[in-house]
Amino acid sequence: MMTPNQPVGIVGWGAYVPLYRIKVKTIATVWGTYTERVTEGLGIEEKAVAGPDEDTTTISIEAAQNALKRAQIDPREIGAVLAGSESPPYAVKPTGCTVAEVIGTTPNILAADIEFACKAGTEAMQFCMGLVSSGMIKYGLAIGSDVAQSAPGDDLEYAAAAGGGAFIIGKLDGEAAASINASNSYVTDTPDFWRRAEQPYPKHGGVFTGQAYFQHIINAGKQLMNDLEMKPQDFQHAIFHQPNGKFPEKAAKELGFTPEQIRVGKLVSKIGNTYSGCIPIGLSAVLDVAQPEDNILVVSYGSGAGSDAFHIVVQDAIKDKRELAPTVQDYVDRKDYVGYACYAKWRRMIIGIDARR
Repeated sequence: MMTPNQPVGIVGWGAYVPLYRIKVKTIATVWGTYTERVTEGLGIEEKAVAGPDEDTTTISIEAAQNALKRAQIDPREIGAVLAGSESPPYAVKPTGCTVAEVIGTTPNILAADIEFACKAGTEAMQFCMGLVSSGMIKYGLAIGSDVAQSAPGDDLEYAAAAGGGAFIIGKLDGEAAASINASNSYVTDTPDFWRRAEQPYPKHGGVFTGQAYFQHIINAGKQLMNDLEMKPQDFQHAIFHQPNGKFPEKAAKELGFTPEQIRVGKLVSKIGNTYSGCIPIGLSAVLDVAQPEDNILVVSYGSGAGSDAFHIVVQDAIKDKRELAPTVQDYVDRKDYVGYACYAKWRRMIIGIDARR
């Protein structure tokens, strides 16, 4: 278990979900695979789609700006900007530098991109925890954001969505909305999901991917609770990575959590699986409504494979921060549906078409 030398907390949080949506039924109908079992089996009704002028960088910037609104700090006090994603717009050019420039933290800043499939955002949180706890920086900005990739007609296409979240992490004092008391990771070399260089879409191991998910989620969650001598009933909220609507429900049940404990952070049915943005958006949704002294368990999952688990406790300062930026529910409710042709054009799945035209 990793515990900070000096107490740290979340000073500001923010999320962003694109306006556009496409229904799972629309996707499945195009490929001739639609039955009611598609939506029921996945537990997903629709997913968020990045617009033609949006990518992982713009989503990261929106989430970071919302986190800054809640933190109410001078952005020049941020010592590190760490952007976690598996779909950066450039193969060679860091997203972190662009985010840092836009929000006004450059030039004396540590900026880096983090990659570990869907848990890149929680890795960024752990790095910021260490930097702040050691006294090397005053605040760190951790981001998890993706415009998730999926091949046309693949099962991943039903869920792969766009969105992201950001957290400003600082010392635990009166300005912190929540404390991050402890974290741990469970990692193995498990090739359940991968994308080689120059390949546009990832491949996956089908049922094997699910087995890897449960192995890592459950072991990471159990180990952290055992180390803390806590039980599922000690938590008011729990958030598990959401590749679909069924997996987090099963993981929660196996760990001893109730459907009510995962209800607030489980957004996959309405916005899809935002990959690195999944846990940051889910945690942001919980912070939008949680009450002081609430205990939160967070467990991410990244294919390849690994999970990060966190114990977070809500502080009194959260009450004064909520109204300073849009909530996750605001973004969930704000939507405009598109058809498959528009979606395919924007995702540049139609060869020879510039999505920005």
